[in-house]
Amino acid sequence: MAIPASPPRRGGLLRLLSVLLLARAAAAAGGAAASEFDDGTSPKFPGCDNTLQKVKVTYWVGGDEQSSLTGISARFGAVVPDTAGQKKPAVQPEPKGSCAKSSKPLAGSVAVAERGECTFIEKAKTAEAGGAAALLITNDDDALQKMVCTDKDPPPNINIPVVLVSKSAGDKIQTAISAGNKVDILMYAPQKPSFDGAIPFLWLMAVGTVACASVWTAAVVGEEPNKNAASLGGEENPEAEVVELQTKTALVFIVTSSFVLLFLFFFKSSWSAWLLVFLFCVGAIQGMQYVSSSLAIRVCSRCGEPKVKLPGIGNVKVLTLVTLPLAFIFAGVWVASMNSPFGWAGQNLMGICMMILVLQVVHMPNIKVASALLIAAFLYDIFWVFISPFIFKKSVMITVARGSDDGPSLPMVLKMPKEFDSWNGYDMIGFGDILFPGLLVAFSFRFDRSHGKDLTDGYFLCLMIGYAFGLSCTYVGLYLMNSGQPALLYLVPSTLGVIAVIGAKRGELSQLWNAKA
Repeated sequence: MAIPASPPRRGGLLRLLSVLLLARAAAAAGGAAASEFDDGTSPKFPGCDNTLQKVKVTYWVGGDEQSSLTGISARFGAVVPDTAGQKKPAVQPEPKGSCAKSSKPLAGSVAVAERGECTFIEKAKTAEAGGAAALLITNDDDALQKMVCTDKDPPPNINIPVVLVSKSAGDKIQTAISAGNKVDILMYAPQKPSFDGAIPFLWLMAVGTVACASVWTAAVVGEEPNKNAASLGGEENPEAEVVELQTKTALVFIVTSSFVLLFLFFFKSSWSAWLLVFLFCVGAIQGMQYVSSSLAIRVCSRCGEPKVKLPGIGNVKVLTLVTLPLAFIFAGVWVASMNSPFGWAGQNLMGICMMILVLQVVHMPNIKVASALLIAAFLYDIFWVFISPFIFKKSVMITVARGSDDGPSLPMVLKMPKEFDSWNGYDMIGFGDILFPGLLVAFSFRFDRSHGKDLTDGYFLCLMIGYAFGLSCTYVGLYLMNSGQPALLYLVPSTLGVIAVIGAKRGELSQLWNAKA
């Protein structure tokens, strides 16, 4: 059977590799968990001993409910309730910083004040003296500052809840108030459920994508791709349909990915998020076109034969003229509705198709290259998740993965909505945490086929079990540590470690190290 839709060559390959790079840069396995803010280091004494809580801020503009915002409660003041109560009118005090008595009546309202000019405690005391039922403070940057006391502060004795939100989140409320709209606010701190029903489905998607992409050529296309592969970093064969990673290129990938990650961290904005959306759509359109063409020819072998000659382009398969526009339309509809309740489903479908294509285009020739890539990525994950907070005061990878409040969410993840969680958030896993181990799993499948091995005496099944186990450990770590986890911390030992140990036990380690699969 003829290969139905050749993976894109030259420029197309480079675009796919760019998407692979950004998938690693933007990934934080497990996504942003409903983390606790308490660090146990700030002073605690009577009147200033609250647990710092993640607060859900729901607001209505003219009676229409808006998307919920995330805030952080203060060490002082009344404890934010864990269940939703009655919404209260929002009022912006005058002066806006709530550092002096407001000329606007605040009785029974949520005072929405700007940060600055005086301390958090002084703002809260002024708002409470004015009769406010709660105080919502807008930070001066897009971060959640901990509102704590110092050793020199007397007991604040504040009896209203005090919550802080990021600048971009608070600006939404303040803009609505300034426009003369009636704004109501409800603040509460729902508890995270003990069972997260989204994780099993996310686990199945990730494991299924790796398995499906690894066997795609043999199971769907029915033919091995062109073995005369281009060597990434060397001269490219114009007829090549496969790019082989080389050791130096694998290391350059990680270094470049670090620079991209830092860029997204320091220049986090809506335009950079939209750039990632555009690059994601480019790769996803190619992936959907390839997958749909492959499946069509699998069902009807002659569907890939008819061609038409187009001016300035040459011969083009009729099937491509059907599937490519459909892929464009699907991507366009997704961009227009990505924030809808079902936008995650379109993103997952596009992402899975793109990853299937990438694993057909990009090949790992042996475990020597795999070791360079995965060990470097392993150290990369640990550094940017766990060590970067000591340098940049926050985890760079998790901060980037969470995205910005004033732009689209980063699309380089598979995600599932948390249906049992009051936060209505998502569990996520980055494409890089599927693609990087997936390169090794796909190599093991090709190695088994070329050496006449089956599931019982080959490496593919062992690596699939290893990947599934490593991903399970990732989510156990996510649950126990209640924070985003670097998935490669678990996936590299459970895949690269497994093939190295089994290969050494079978006396085939040298063969795996120097293979051309």
